[in-house]
Amino acid sequence: MIWPIDLAILTLVVVAAIGALRVKDLLGASILFGSYSFMMCLLWSIMGAVDVAFTEASVGAGVSTVLFVAAVFRTSRRTRD
Repeated sequence: MIWPIDLAILTLVVVAAIGALRVKDLLGASILFGSYSFMMCLLWSIMGAVDVAFTEASVGAGVSTVLFVAAVFRTSRRTRD
């Protein structure tokens, strides 16, 4: 394993997780959640758990992100005050 790459990906995972919790826009939170899932997929594949990485990529980064973004677009993002 290449430790600087692992550390960089782990840092990006933590930044994406904190960003998804802190951002006020729902679309931005959905995209950050998708990037978090993709970075976790990379970490799983580096650790050798290819089956878990594949599941994380297909479900976490793929289907969940698409469903979250679709739900955001079907709701109103701003109030009508």
